Amino acid sequence: MDFTPSEEQAAAQGLAARIFGDLSTHDRLVAAGSGTDAGLWKEICAAGLPGAAEETGLLGLVLLAEEQGRTTAQVPFVASCVYGLLAVAEHGTDEQRERLLPSFRDGTEVAAGAFPAGGTVHAEVDTGPEADRGLHAEADRVPDADGGLHAQAGRGPEADGCLHAEADRGPAAEAGRGPAAEEGGRLSGVVPLVPWLRDATHVLVAAADRSLWFVRTAGPGVVTESVETTAPWSAGRLVLDGAPGERLGGSGAYEAVLAGARTAFAGVQAGVCAGSLARAVEHTGTREQFGRPLSTNQAVLLRAADAYMDTEAIRVTAYEAAWRHDEGLPYVEQALTSAWWASEAGRRVVHAGQHLHGGTGADLDHPVHRHFLWGRQLDAHLGGSGTVLQELGELLVKEGPE
Repeated sequence: MDFTPSEEQAAAQGLAARIFGDLSTHDRLVAAGSGTDAGLWKEICAAGLPGAAEETGLLGLVLLAEEQGRTTAQVPFVASCVYGLLAVAEHGTDEQRERLLPSFRDGTEVAAGAFPAGGTVHAEVDTGPEADRGLHAEADRVPDADGGLHAQAGRGPEADGCLHAEADRGPAAEAGRGPAAEEGGRLSGVVPLVPWLRDATHVLVAAADRSLWFVRTAGPGVVTESVETTAPWSAGRLVLDGAPGERLGGSGAYEAVLAGARTAFAGVQAGVCAGSLARAVEHTGTREQFGRPLSTNQAVLLRAADAYMDTEAIRVTAYEAAWRHDEGLPYVEQALTSAWWASEAGRRVVHAGQHLHGGTGADLDHPVHRHFLWGRQLDAHLGGSGTVLQELGELLVKEGPE
């Protein structure tokens, strides 16, 4: 394995570091509140960073995601790249790529993701020439985009956690266009929390049967409602009532997109942790107690060293998963491993970063508190370490010894 960035990846990361570092300032973050910094998003898209993420692969996106996390930049960059650019590039048809990718590249359209974490599937299939295939998926729990915050499923179209997809299959579909063809469908249900939904023009929705559907937020049967979360991620509640959807990908697309999202958001967490630790190092190196810097205290040194090792563990596991993806190797297991480290160790690091600031860390307006909020939100967004570890264990048992 060689995680050394290519020349293109290193150049893109350097550009991202400069733009995020120069523009994602504390004052601008405060001004943005729980919304997106529209000026920063415009600069990112003008610099071609979304397109760079597409060209440099998942490892390139992880490198860029680190820079967003390092500055807690209020833009839907990683979400739109994962659920829009990369999802369409890897699983869309030629027609979908030609139609959707240009607007995702230039940022005029933004994607968010809503992924149910499991459930039972009820499918009614009519194979006649005018067939409508009904896929009624009742999710036992509906998380945010990567398996976090859970809600019990209801039975009706307005019940939280219940997604129903009815695919329209006409004669063209029956003529052998295959599972990746642009099938139309109708989706009903509620997803209580979708990060970056308030910025999104498209939402990639996964029904509980693990089929993927693009839904336009401005389309009929779609209602979005603002939701406040731990981190200010422009989140919203998605209500679908017979909303028209467009099928994306076929068998295996759900698992691939979810694994890619977990890897990318682990990269964000690596950046969040690195940013938190950098602030803690600066604070303890300049703040004095009894005539010497706090950083000379052994307890402070050990706490910072543990946080550093945790941050590196998050980073290297995300790199491994992304590298395997780009090399065409199986990477679902590695994506789960990176998600576990990001959830479990990420929580420890942002707590340590805040604690190492002493009383200053308790100030809700201090920049380090934003890293704390992002770290906790990413923990939930990735599903929580216990849930992710259980999924990883079940996968290992299913696959058996090599």
